Amino acid sequence: MTTETTTTPRHTALYEEHERLGASFTDFGGWMMPLKYSSELAEHHAVRNSAGLFDLSHMGEVWVTGPEAGKFLDYALVGKLSAVADGRAKYSLICNADGGIIDDLITYRRPANQDGDRYLVVPNAGNAPTVAAELAARAKGFDVTVEDASASTSLVAVQGPKSVEILLQLVPAAQHATVRDMKYYSADEVDFTVAGAPLKLLLARTGYTGEDGFEIYVPNTNAGSLWNALLEAGQSADLLPAGLACRDSLRLEAGMPLYGNELSLQVSPFDAGLGGVVSLKKDSDFVGRAALEAQKEKGSARKLVGLKGAGRRAGRSHYPVLKDGRTIGEVTSGQPSPTLGYPIALAYVDAEFAEPGTRVEVDLRGKPEPFDVVELPFYRREQ
Repeated sequence: MTTETTTTPRHTALYEEHERLGASFTDFGGWMMPLKYSSELAEHHAVRNSAGLFDLSHMGEVWVTGPEAGKFLDYALVGKLSAVADGRAKYSLICNADGGIIDDLITYRRPANQDGDRYLVVPNAGNAPTVAAELAARAKGFDVTVEDASASTSLVAVQGPKSVEILLQLVPAAQHATVRDMKYYSADEVDFTVAGAPLKLLLARTGYTGEDGFEIYVPNTNAGSLWNALLEAGQSADLLPAGLACRDSLRLEAGMPLYGNELSLQVSPFDAGLGGVVSLKKDSDFVGRAALEAQKEKGSARKLVGLKGAGRRAGRSHYPVLKDGRTIGEVTSGQPSPTLGYPIALAYVDAEFAEPGTRVEVDLRGKPEPFDVVELPFYRREQ
């Protein structure tokens, strides 16, 4: 006889705020997260045209600190993190010894302090405990400290063309230029005024929507007051609270991979079009290097591509991709694009059919529909 165990999804520090806003919830990566508040389409268009406010507190925050922090991350991740300048960020991957992707993540380099160099590693929700444990295990022999601060840290994002306008209402005039001039993939400590009190927070100009936007790291105790201050500041800018449903449609339009869909332990960075993230030029060894060198030399049998529907019906995850009636791949993510007005999908297909312009079909529950392989991203915002 076997006993089934269930794990109750965790709540972020903002869960009660979402309840008050009437959110519909879903279990995502072991967290009970808002799926949508009213209309996922309205939330999607708000991010594209004005701004959306996201709770991303299910993401992880792992600090790596010490004299050998950069050297250690060069070994633990596939990129060269020691070359990242203070205040900048880098997208990277943590792989296993076989070259499989454990997670994709963003790492921010912060100014050094008395303990040495400092990096903030941000893994995805369900992978955060695994990544924190893996980094701690890989740290043996390096003069570094790995601290998982995920449980005490919330993450709030303002995404959309009016995000700067909204943030400036909470930042003193002396730091307006800091916010306005912040480069993409950078971060800085910024003074906020929240509920009448000063609050110094880490502000990053990063995101997962394809729009301009910011992510704010805040202690759990201040998350609710910051969330409500941003909602109030965003009223004149038509900001809407936004859930995971529109986050998924936004990232798909931007051609951004989702772990568990496009990325997994069974996928090589080269299969996923992320070969440029792997720094085989760095002179030091790193976990997975030998396997990744062999994978690059061999080439990918299947490649991740974008598919544009020629009809109106959308392909969904796990739908077969066909060529002349033969299965050549599988959809990993797909839905109608709210911004573009036609179906889009990401899929792995046999490498010989990965060239943009190739006509394929997606098996929509027994009915093949035409799709064209196209370059990614599907949507690119105007600069």
